[in-house]
Amino acid sequence: MTQVLEDMPERALAWHRAGRGAVLATVVATWGSAPRPVGSQLVVAGDGEMAGSVSGGCVEGAVVTSAMDAIVTGASELLEFGVSDDEAFAVGLACGGTIKVLIEPVGAAIPEDVLEHLVAARAAREPVGYQVNIAGPTAQNGRPAVLRSSEAPDLAERLRRDQSGLDGDVFTAVHNPPLRLVVVGAVHIAQALIPMARLAGFDIAIVDPRPAFGAAARFPGERITEDWPDEALDEIGLDPRTAIVTLTHDPKLDDPAIKAALRSDVFYLGCLGSSRTHARRVARLTEAGFSAADIARIHGPVGLRIGAVGPGEIAVSILAEIIERLRKP
Repeated sequence: MTQVLEDMPERALAWHRAGRGAVLATVVATWGSAPRPVGSQLVVAGDGEMAGSVSGGCVEGAVVTSAMDAIVTGASELLEFGVSDDEAFAVGLACGGTIKVLIEPVGAAIPEDVLEHLVAARAAREPVGYQVNIAGPTAQNGRPAVLRSSEAPDLAERLRRDQSGLDGDVFTAVHNPPLRLVVVGAVHIAQALIPMARLAGFDIAIVDPRPAFGAAARFPGERITEDWPDEALDEIGLDPRTAIVTLTHDPKLDDPAIKAALRSDVFYLGCLGSSRTHARRVARLTEAGFSAADIARIHGPVGLRIGAVGPGEIAVSILAEIIERLRKP
C-alpha cells in the first residue's frame, strides 16, 4: 500500500521547535472501507493549524479536539471510530469502515530527539521504521524508536512492501524515501509527464545538457541538471525508490544514462524509441558487455501499449507503466 506520510514529521518538528506545540495523529489500523490507509498522518499545532489527513475529513474534528487536549496533558491516546460506534456516526464516518488513530504529542510521547532522528533519516533518503507500542512504552529505553532494517525483525520486509502496520501492540510506520522520477531529455513529452508525476507523488529531477531544451521557462520551478547524464545521475544518486525515463532519442545522451541505471537498483528504466530503435540500443548494450538479463530490465519502447498518440497521451502511458511496475508483483 502506498506510503502516505508526506511531510508531516517535518511539519511537526518545525511547529514544536517554534514553540507552537505539535501532535502527530497516525492511522495505525483499519477495517472495512476505511477512507485513508494505515500510515496516514495528521499534524496539529497548539494554535489549531493542521495539515494532512487521517480520514479524508470524516473524523478530523474529533481527532483535532483530542490532539489539542494531548498538547496540554502530554499523554498519547488511541482513538477508534467505526460504523457501530455512535461517536463515529456523529463525526461522519459513514463509509462503512473502522479506523484506529494514535495521538502522540511531540516532546512528550514523541521525544524531540527521536523526531529529529526520523526527520534526518528522511532527508538523507534512508529507509527507516518508526516503532511505538500502542499499549504503552516500548521495550527500547521505554520510548518510541527509529530503526533501520538491521535493527528490527521483519522491518526489511515492511520497507520492501512499503507497508506500515501493527505486529501485536507494536506499530511500525514505514518511512521510505519519496519516490523519485529522473527524466533524461527535457523534451515535449517531459513537459506533460512531469506535472502528472508530481501529482502522483514523485520527486522530479530533469537531466539535459542542452540549454535550449532545459530552459527554466519550459519547466518552471523544476530542478534541471545540465551535466552529462552519467555524471548527473551519479550526483543525484540512484536507489530502489527511483525510476528513470530517457527521452532524447540520441544515443550519445540516452546510452550513458541507461548504462548508469542498469548498474544500479532503480525499480524502473524506460526508454523512448521505436522497436527498431530499441533493437539498435540492445545491440550497443550487448557490445558494451551488458547481459540479456540486464537489458531485459529496460521498458522499451517506453509506456503501456494503450495506443497513445501525442505527448500528453504518451506521458500517461509512461506514468501508468511506472506505477504498474512499482505496485504489481
